[in-house]
Amino acid sequence: MAVEQFTATAHLQKGTLVKVQARGFEFTLDEPESLGGTDTAMNPVEALLGALGACQSIVARSYAPMFNVELDEFWVELEGDLDPDGFMNKADVRCGFSDIRYTYHLKSSSPEQSIKEFVEFIGTKCPVGDSLIQGVKLSLAGIVRV
Repeated sequence: MAVEQFTATAHLQKGTLVKVQARGFEFTLDEPESLGGTDTAMNPVEALLGALGACQSIVARSYAPMFNVELDEFWVELEGDLDPDGFMNKADVRCGFSDIRYTYHLKSSSPEQSIKEFVEFIGTKCPVGDSLIQGVKLSLAGIVRV
């Protein structure tokens, strides 16, 4: 299968509020007041955690039958460690997450060994997790003055 491109547009509104659009869908992001925002939406790093959990959940749903795992319920709790001083330019520390931890919660009548193999597999097929673990080449494609 050929490489597929995904696209999104992030349009800064008033203050730190940002409208994000992709494929006709839209959501907003903001920052908490402590980081200069109005706290009207989750911030980008919270959205990143949510995207990772959503990706893992989609992989779980998609591959459960392959492992003969019945998923009655599945959800992911995530937490990440980030020093805001990096973003606020107050200290010479990393801007992004230093650690992300997640916990799977699942309700299933399937055998423990099937669930163990299934859970180990989930991390190998999540594109968001793979992007975080492997890193991604990030480059400015251009500047357009409007």
